[in-house]
Amino acid sequence: MKYHSFLIKYAEIGVKGKNRYMFEDALVKQIRFALKSVEGEFEVTKESGRIYANALTDFDFDDAVEALKRVFGISGICPMVQVEDLGFEELKKQVIQYVDQVYPEKNFTFKVNARRANKQYPLTSEEINRDLGEAVLEAFPGLSVDVHKPQVMLHVEIRSRINLYSQVIPGPGGMPIGTNGRAMLLLSGGIDSPVAGYMIAKRGVVIEAVYFHAPPYTSERAKQKVVDLAKLVSRYAGPIKLHIVNFTDIQLYIYEKCPHEELTIIMRRYMMRIAEIIARKEKCLGLITGESIGQVASQTVQSLAATNEVCTMPVFRPVIGFDKQEIVDISEKIGTFETSIQPYEDCCTIFVAKHPVTRPNINVIHRSEEKLAEKIDQLVETAVDTTETVICQ
Repeated sequence: MKYHSFLIKYAEIGVKGKNRYMFEDALVKQIRFALKSVEGEFEVTKESGRIYANALTDFDFDDAVEALKRVFGISGICPMVQVEDLGFEELKKQVIQYVDQVYPEKNFTFKVNARRANKQYPLTSEEINRDLGEAVLEAFPGLSVDVHKPQVMLHVEIRSRINLYSQVIPGPGGMPIGTNGRAMLLLSGGIDSPVAGYMIAKRGVVIEAVYFHAPPYTSERAKQKVVDLAKLVSRYAGPIKLHIVNFTDIQLYIYEKCPHEELTIIMRRYMMRIAEIIARKEKCLGLITGESIGQVASQTVQSLAATNEVCTMPVFRPVIGFDKQEIVDISEKIGTFETSIQPYEDCCTIFVAKHPVTRPNINVIHRSEEKLAEKIDQLVETAVDTTETVICQ
């Protein structure tokens, strides 16, 4: 059957009370943005707890569904037929035609589920269920009714027009982008940080990102890999402002002045400091990392505590309790895995110590950082001032 409309269902938004309209408006905005990538023209509207995406021209159905499946806040995508209210006998014909076109093989169980938003309709919901069910059974004797576990649930919504649908394609869930503030993602070329950004964006947070580049020790291809990852995450999160920081001089200075077993922790602390400076400039309210407890030396609980000490902003670590396979599964689902495993090193892996400390003593780290006092503030200021910004979408 050739559909021209989608009924968009949401879940969490429905319990937002008096502020619900703000979340609905944000979801409508995100749906419009997502459908811009689909050939064709769409009109997205909302009406009494329902959001509709109506095609005004021919369009690619599969492309439209894929675009909608990347919009946070959507719990279900329902390909729908809208018909005018021309009386109940005409509605019977429309329902029979719908079943005939959508289901070529007529050998399933079904149930009619009617809802009357228009309470002036002359029949009750139970009467609509009974009479439409009877009409479908008479038209297609191979079908049978199962009110408990039907194979097909035929939804009939009585509104200013009548909505007919029976398929609910799962959406990503979550909250619409832009409804829960802004945060800065520390984005590397690995598997974990793109997943972390995706997961925080799913809660309605606008994502920006910072990447630490160390030329000539890291190549332009490593930088492009991170840009590509940001673009892949932006399919869900919307346009991402990626801040590319030249970290070479800071890394070399730390390498020269500090014990090598502490390099990873001290470099990580300066990354967090710089990320927070940029985040404050961009009016972000928190930082996001892809750290998972115990995965590498810099992610033991002691190391995370040492890293966290330099931050005054909250640090969100959505994959903190995941094992590697769980993170990989999400990266494959969102399409970042194949890019993440490309063999281009980032600045963390280039300068990693052979035997990094796994239980850093914060007082020892402070004493080591005192050796950087002569130049580190100027190096940080220069790194921030020379940051390159790219819009990824």
